[in-house]
Amino acid sequence: MASPNSYKLSCSIPGHEMDVRGLAVAFFPDGAFTSVSRDRTGRVWVPNSSPDRGFTEMHCMTGHENFVSCVCIIAPSDTYPRGLIATGGNDHNICVFTLDQPQPLFTLKGHKNTVCALSSGKFGTLLSGSWDTTAKVWLNEKCMMTLQGHTAAVWAVVILPEQGLMLSGSADKTIKLWKAGRCEKTFTGHEDCVRGLAVVSDLEFLSCSNDATIRRWLVTGECVQVYYSHTNYIYSLAVFPNGQDFVSTGEDRTLRIWKQGDCQQTIRLPAQSVWCCCILPNGDIAVGASDGLIRVFTEVEDRMANPQDLQAFEDELSKTTIDPKTGDLGDIKMEDLPGREHLEEPGNRDGQTRLIKEGQNVEAYQWSVADSRWMKIGDVVGGSNQQTSKKVNYEGKEYDFVFTIDINEGGPSMKLPYNVTDDPWLTAHNFLQKNELSPMFLDQVANFIIENTKGHTLGAAAPSAADPFTGTGRYIPGSGTPTGAPVGVADPFTVKDNPISLLKGQTSTNIYFPKTDGVTFEQANATQIMAKLKELNGGAPGEYRLSEEVLESLEKLLVSVCNPCTTEQPTTEQISLLWKTSHWPEDIVFPVLDILRLAVRHPQVNDSLCGGDADDGVALCNHLLSLMKPQGRPANQMLALRTLCNCFSGWRGRALLLAQREAVLSHAADLCSVCNKNIHIALATLVLNYAGSLHGQPDLEAKAQCLSVASAALESVQDKEAVFRLLVALGTTVASDQTAQDLAKSLGVMSQIAKYTSVTDPAKVGECCQLVLKELQ
Repeated sequence: MASPNSYKLSCSIPGHEMDVRGLAVAFFPDGAFTSVSRDRTGRVWVPNSSPDRGFTEMHCMTGHENFVSCVCIIAPSDTYPRGLIATGGNDHNICVFTLDQPQPLFTLKGHKNTVCALSSGKFGTLLSGSWDTTAKVWLNEKCMMTLQGHTAAVWAVVILPEQGLMLSGSADKTIKLWKAGRCEKTFTGHEDCVRGLAVVSDLEFLSCSNDATIRRWLVTGECVQVYYSHTNYIYSLAVFPNGQDFVSTGEDRTLRIWKQGDCQQTIRLPAQSVWCCCILPNGDIAVGASDGLIRVFTEVEDRMANPQDLQAFEDELSKTTIDPKTGDLGDIKMEDLPGREHLEEPGNRDGQTRLIKEGQNVEAYQWSVADSRWMKIGDVVGGSNQQTSKKVNYEGKEYDFVFTIDINEGGPSMKLPYNVTDDPWLTAHNFLQKNELSPMFLDQVANFIIENTKGHTLGAAAPSAADPFTGTGRYIPGSGTPTGAPVGVADPFTVKDNPISLLKGQTSTNIYFPKTDGVTFEQANATQIMAKLKELNGGAPGEYRLSEEVLESLEKLLVSVCNPCTTEQPTTEQISLLWKTSHWPEDIVFPVLDILRLAVRHPQVNDSLCGGDADDGVALCNHLLSLMKPQGRPANQMLALRTLCNCFSGWRGRALLLAQREAVLSHAADLCSVCNKNIHIALATLVLNYAGSLHGQPDLEAKAQCLSVASAALESVQDKEAVFRLLVALGTTVASDQTAQDLAKSLGVMSQIAKYTSVTDPAKVGECCQLVLKELQ
């Protein structure tokens, strides 16, 4: 017999073919709710009168071109007395449906990336959150305002009861309170991405996060309570009508029921990710999970599933395979685990977990207060002692490792099987392709594999690619270690273990763009730079000659910015001397510019020269642009371009260059006609960095300039590396942006680059070109 406060399974609802990502209670009919899924559909479920007390699908909605991520119900109005259903998807759109037809009544367009959160308010107002870092307010099929201020994806939004107040939660770890389109307050406290928000009252709300905590806030800014119980990401929250109790779900496979401030019950599910929850009008709880099922739980005995179905649910749970890397169980040492006798002792609280050793296996059990017994919740694989000694069975095959990967762009947690004999980069590539994920995650996934297999990889060693113009035994501006002894100085745009070579000929998979992280020029030989500086200083005009003390300061600065292991930090005096010395006569300034190129990568120097004072940043830009005149010295032109590229390594430098974009790109375009491959590579890299910074942004004017400069450069550039970077810049600019694609077509880009499709040396040029053309078709 269940205790009065204990929830048990009422029914399981099949229907969706993939993860159920969102749930919302409908206004009509009574007791109905709506679900959305990665299978690109939304469905309305109504209670039926069958003995299993289940739900029947009443309505199926289609219209999204990609995964559906979220759903909310717009309240009934005179025009739509049964209300409307709004859904957001990975196709960047919001579709709004009635119950009368499967196709959208209308579609709201405006976001530049996945719409992952929706909330409705009074008078038909709709609030949306997106990976494009913005929230938007919609009314009468129009975007009324865009809420800008977050620096990462907006994962959660909610409209508070008080008119005009809205909340947004973001991957930047903050929550913002908005009024009339202005940010009134920023709430800080979470240590990771904020994933969910729920209204408690006019004055309070809850938030949940990837940091595995739930926080209760006052709208005035105070965090009044932090709730701990989950052991992994928390995805969703729903508040009971009493305004105090609530439920939560997360990546630890659980639904947790909170009453009077404590976690009163933990219900584990036979699915890794429990994405969403809602509280039905009768007080039952519906949850959606990564196995495509919706499950309803009730505390009313008459609505509980029959004993056979309850036992079947428990049996399914007991057969689950648990990966300790999900964070739920921690590291496991077989030799330290007790046997079955450990289950003879009762648990201390509902949901308490115990692990026991059963032969050569590890089993997990959970204490149920309602039933006063330990329930098996799964078999554990992948413990520390098993990683090297025991294979893990996955989809009928044995692997050394089966990882759970959570890509933080909204897809579900996915299984990644791996053997130590596999190439980590090829495995990562295949994983991304199989799960339809962006190639931007290639590095992240491959490095995750390498780090979590303790280096047991058989892939090729990372190539040592020296700078293309490095000389031998003498100083050349911008060079690194002499060619005779390259020591791990990889080209800044070469991926580790070169996955490009692994994918030769597979042009259908895009591993090249969009490229959003800045490309920098890292090569350095501090000894030769200083030797040349001292040599030129000896013949410098008297008013420019540096004292030994100044030379020593510049040398210390150079060492501090080139050696990541040093504890020495650049001083204000050193930065000031560098800035002053960078105004040496143009015929001798190039070694100083080389120091400047390297120094602006350092956060302290970047902050100081690029924006410690607004005038300082503009002065730096103007000085570098003065060195880029077409009639200037090639070494200075190249080093000025490289310095601008390296400014993108810091947020102040990036902000400065975006603000000065028109002037910088105009001056850079003037160097297209200079016949120097090193200048062309630096120019192409600068355009690529601008394209990456603008990707996902709505600034069409800026993208138009990037397209224009790239197109102009391709008219004269011959070097294949420069061509490749320009192609990646083009691809990054037009990726997922129809307006930019149309503009590129109008500029004749397709016919201009078609000649590169047959280039096989290097293969990346032809492959990237084909992908750009595919994007533009």
